[in-house]
Amino acid sequence: MRTLLGGASVALGATVALSSAAIAEDSKVVLDQISQYNDTSSFAQVNSVFQLRDVAPSDWAFDALRNLVEKYNCIVGYPDGTFRGNRPLSRYEFAAGLNACMQQIERLIVGGDTPDAADITRLRALVQEFEAELATLGARVDDIEGRVEFLEDNQFSTTTKLKGEAIFTVANAFGENRAGGGDLDSQVTFNNRVRLNLDTSFREDGKDRLRTRLQAGNFGGSGTLRDDITGTDSTRLGHDASTGNSIEVDDLYYYFPLGQKGRGYVSAVGLGIHNIFDINNPYFSSSGTGALSRFARRNPATLRRSSGAGAGFNYKFSDKVKFSAAYIASDSQASNPSQARGLFNGEYSLGAQLAVSPSDSLDIAFTYVNGYDRGDSDDLSGSTTDGRATNLFGGSPISSNNFGISSSWAVSEKFNLSGWVGYTDASNESADEDADIWTWAAQLALKDVGGTGNVLGLMFGQPPKVTSNDNMIGDDSDTSYIAELQYRYKLNKNITITPGAYAVFNPNHNDSNDTIWVGAVRTTFKF
Repeated sequence: MRTLLGGASVALGATVALSSAAIAEDSKVVLDQISQYNDTSSFAQVNSVFQLRDVAPSDWAFDALRNLVEKYNCIVGYPDGTFRGNRPLSRYEFAAGLNACMQQIERLIVGGDTPDAADITRLRALVQEFEAELATLGARVDDIEGRVEFLEDNQFSTTTKLKGEAIFTVANAFGENRAGGGDLDSQVTFNNRVRLNLDTSFREDGKDRLRTRLQAGNFGGSGTLRDDITGTDSTRLGHDASTGNSIEVDDLYYYFPLGQKGRGYVSAVGLGIHNIFDINNPYFSSSGTGALSRFARRNPATLRRSSGAGAGFNYKFSDKVKFSAAYIASDSQASNPSQARGLFNGEYSLGAQLAVSPSDSLDIAFTYVNGYDRGDSDDLSGSTTDGRATNLFGGSPISSNNFGISSSWAVSEKFNLSGWVGYTDASNESADEDADIWTWAAQLALKDVGGTGNVLGLMFGQPPKVTSNDNMIGDDSDTSYIAELQYRYKLNKNITITPGAYAVFNPNHNDSNDTIWVGAVRTTFKF
């Protein structure tokens, strides 16, 4: 933006007349211009015209600028040392600049200096020409001050920002039979999920955040494409929420800087390992705009552990190496004082991750999570299948060592490849029994397909499969695969529409089960 004082300088130096019909501005633009002019922190005082690196002696207005700098010291420039003299200005901008130079001349007169008579003559003519604009300028500045005062008195909060997301989803499952037998009798559903995030900062630099998330959704019961409808959790949508549209506090955690290179986390509700560790699935990890299926969002071996109360931290050794650690107790037990429950004696996840970036286009993360599950909820699949991983040892408590490797590679500006491999070594706490579980997935993203911001995505992988089990329940005899194809269409910066479909082959790792298809159209509103 050309400075307002700069507008005055050209007029004074070259006696350029601007007609009253110059540039029409609506009231909003005018207010913005005046606000920018009053924000003098964006400009720097110029003591010599040669400080302006985009003004040359050959410029037609050079002498005018030099005279105003040397004689009246009423020229300012941008912090980068430019004047930007070719930018058009409105009459209001010109009037504001003129007023600034008049005030400087008045100060010179009061101090005993006598300005050039020719300049005084020019100023008198300009004041008459812009008398109406100068009066309007003062009135509009007063109006801005009144509006600012009103906003300060009526603002929602000085420390908290409100962000929201609403999702509408039309979906249905198709197939001959549900997994495990029986007709697949699924109807088209129309569901919603709403999240309101209240993000509060208590520091002047804004580097901390208290996240309070309120959530409501009606994906419960027959509105959820889970095992009660299809016979397998592999058909589960990645953004379902089952609150009966009652509002719940879904997240309540605080993060804050630890020195210059670290960040700490403390949570009362809803913090997950995945909130602290790198997921390395940049185009499909988000529940609102990522994969449609639950499985394709993140590694179920390490990043699908229970969310809850706990603490964690990140520490960046450099731009290429980061270490993270976390301890999370289950939401359902962290607040329960009963035996074998509570913050430290119930279900938990204790993990660490080393994330490295060998290049600007490649990210790799190595993750380890030690977990304990009581046995009454011993689902080590992260609710992504109903195979043996959901009932390893017949309800006995389980301790597990979970390992994961994930990566994301920006092959080109328009193409990204990501994926993971996960392994779980599980032990029966009530008997000398062990089990092994494997999972993997690959995701491909093609950017800007059919328009800027659109993404065409393909995901394929294997949900957690028990490959060996000492318990009589045994392992998974076959292998299930999940394939998803979606197209994320960005209608505008606030609305995204994602149609897509995913197929579950050999559901629950049983090739006697028919393939089940899920089709969905998800519309996401962000505000």
